[in-house]
Amino acid sequence: MINIPKGTKDVLPDESAKWQYLEARARETARLFGYREIRTPVFEHTELFLRGVGGTTDIVNKEMYTFLDKGGRSVTLKPEGTAGAVRCFIEKGLYNAPMPLGTYYFTPVFRYENPQSGRLREHHQFGVEVFGSASPRTDAEIILLADTYFRSLGIEGLTVHLNSIGCPDCRPAYQQALREFYAGHLEELCPTCRERLDKNPMRILDCKEPGCAALNRGAPRTLDFLCGACRDHFAALQELLTEAGIPFEVDTGIVRGLDYYTKTVFEFVSEFLGAKSTVCGGGRYDNLVESLGGKPTPAAGFGLGLERLILTLENMGLPLPDPEPVRIYLLPIGAETVEPAFALCNRLRRAGIPARTDCMDRSVKAQFKYADKLGVPFVGVLGGEELQKQAVRLKNMATSEEKEVAWAELPALLKA
Repeated sequence: MINIPKGTKDVLPDESAKWQYLEARARETARLFGYREIRTPVFEHTELFLRGVGGTTDIVNKEMYTFLDKGGRSVTLKPEGTAGAVRCFIEKGLYNAPMPLGTYYFTPVFRYENPQSGRLREHHQFGVEVFGSASPRTDAEIILLADTYFRSLGIEGLTVHLNSIGCPDCRPAYQQALREFYAGHLEELCPTCRERLDKNPMRILDCKEPGCAALNRGAPRTLDFLCGACRDHFAALQELLTEAGIPFEVDTGIVRGLDYYTKTVFEFVSEFLGAKSTVCGGGRYDNLVESLGGKPTPAAGFGLGLERLILTLENMGLPLPDPEPVRIYLLPIGAETVEPAFALCNRLRRAGIPARTDCMDRSVKAQFKYADKLGVPFVGVLGGEELQKQAVRLKNMATSEEKEVAWAELPALLKA
């Protein structure tokens, strides 16, 4: 017996309707905002993530699935969606499109970490990336898009946590303040954060080790070190969200786990996963396109874990659709009716009606039992007499009512 790898999950036939529902609502929400879908490879050259995500992040240092292909090239299963989207934007010349360009995607994401509630080593994301606009209205727009999506699913009560982590002009002064603060508390830092102190002290703020987390509560705040442009951007974003009726709270503890963020960072936080947990996170990354070889292009986006979203919906008691049953099961009686039933079944499918028929030479009793397990609303019995009339004896499985229906009339009746 070969078992599924740790940290992965099969989506079974009875569960797939939930995923299709979430994806359909996401596509509809993206359409309302004028965003279009992109699809990028599951693996990329490792350098893309080293340069894009950042060499000081836990993702790059601890969590990436990296290997050499048969040509000796280092490739990595994507640990997040943004870097691949930016690579596509540059390589395929999407910067020539009218700006801003709003895109969205669904993608598997691979991270070697301890599996936790709604977060697996392979999990799946709905992501949004907008290129070409530096305006705080774009930051507000992607937050509104996520909020619209959640509301379309019936989710209310999520809290938007908001922060600004500045830009290359004001961040050096903040990083120096962090170094000075943590220098007086070296013994309280975990070994990993002691290494981070020189390279990127902001990563310490994202540490979940109890000692570091307690220490971080007294660390300098990003908002106290913003330059005028970043301060104005953050103030304008808050005004836009207030006007749009989006409740939020400023949370200076948010820095996000990726190095490419500038200015705005945000998270949608749920209390329905046992403890406060992020179901959506994103922000602005105005320098990422240029750092990956493109022309300077402001951008912003978010990623949203679908496994965690399903858990949120279930814990809130919100409805998720069950698999839609086949509309009719055609039940042949006698060898001479098997092929006509098969042909009629395909005629119904071509007419857009989900249909099944016997492919295992079951008895009539076994076929009725099978149809009942499928949950079909109708069974069309085709015996020798019905074959002569080119009709079926149609049974309503809920009421047990039966009536004879001509083949030609079936499509209209079943669509009603």
